[in-house]
Order: sequence, then C-alpha cells, then structure tokens
Amino acid sequence: MTRLQSAVRRRRAVAAAGAVSAGLLVLSACDKPTPMSTVTVGSSSVNAEATCGGEGKALKSADLSKCLKNTDIETVSVDPDETVRFGVDPEVADEGWTILMNGQPLTDSSKKTYRTIPGSVFFNAQYGAQGNSTLVSIKQGEKDTTALWNFKLKKDA
Repeated sequence: MTRLQSAVRRRRAVAAAGAVSAGLLVLSACDKPTPMSTVTVGSSSVNAEATCGGEGKALKSADLSKCLKNTDIETVSVDPDETVRFGVDPEVADEGWTILMNGQPLTDSSKKTYRTIPGSVFFNAQYGAQGNSTLVSIKQGEKDTTALWNFKLKKDA
C-alpha cells in the first residue's frame, strides 16, 4: 500500500468517525417524543403526540384550559352510525386515561389501551354536543392530568 492510499484511508476513517459523532450529538439533542393516541372511525384513523404535557409532570389548570382551546389538532370525520375507537400507548394506560368531550369527562378512567364509543354520542346534545363538530380529548392521569391529546370529530352527514 502506498503512502498516498494510507493517507486517503485515514482521512476517510476520520471523516466517518466525525459523521457518526455529529449524528449522535444531533440525536442526543432531540426531545423524546411523547406517547401517541389514536382515534379510528371505520377505515379512517388519526393519531397524535400529546397536545400538552407528556413529560410526566402534572399540568396546571390554566395550562389545561389553554390546551383545550388549541385549534391545531387532528380531525376525523365521523358517521354517527359508526363506532369511534380510541387507543393509547401502554404507558398512558398504566397511569389511567379518560375521554373528555368539550372538556367534560365522557368516560370513567381506564387502564386499558383501547375503548369504543358509538359515534352518535359525539353529536348528541344530551351529552353536551353542539353543532357538527366536537372537541374530544384524551386526558392522562387519574388524579392529576399529566398529558392531553385533542382531536376534532366532524359529523359526516
């Protein structure tokens, strides 16, 4: 092997080591993603990371109120005759989770990863629905809320 070939190989090895180090540095600076929640209606499905929280700390009531007003959320069309399926990551289920409709509890807390609710509930005035869309939230935590996921359910007429 010539001296030139040896120098070229050394430079490549140093460049590769530098690229790996830079990649690891970038990855270590990334925030860990929050757990996911999913809403499925028929063959349509939307999922999202927590709208608020997700770091394991209790959210303050002022933060919760602000979070419930967030409009940058996933939307899914719902035929009132369909079943709406809610799914959460196991780490969310371990803490307990509740489905909220327009900020009010719709279900009791559950430690299951999956729940179903008839689509008609989300557009029924008896349950607090107004108009053709409803804000549905998934609240993590039985006592203190540690995360909130918001979804908009739009009536598919």
